[in-house]
Amino acid sequence: MPTYEYVCDACGNQLEEFQSFSDKPLKKCPKCKKSKLRRLFGTGAALIFKGSGFYQTDYRSESYKAGAKADAPPPATESKPASDSSPAPAKSESKTPKSSGGKSEK
Repeated sequence: MPTYEYVCDACGNQLEEFQSFSDKPLKKCPKCKKSKLRRLFGTGAALIFKGSGFYQTDYRSESYKAGAKADAPPPATESKPASDSSPAPAKSESKTPKSSGGKSEK
């Protein structure tokens, strides 16, 4: 919700009011009670980005994106022969007996 600036043409009172976009502009001055209040044209409806959710790289130009793709390494692909559709044979593991000489390694 934006903050709007108002000025009274009768008494010169200036004030800021926090209002929704759908609210109607104020007409009556809270100081002199005359209906000479008008909303000033200003930054009331401007967007203000605050916080850490916006990054410089979010909105890169198309030429930057094209250059980044050209510099990127090609994706790694596995090359298999097209005629070999059977899975590779499983390797059998051979277990070698561990010798314990009475001492344990720490």
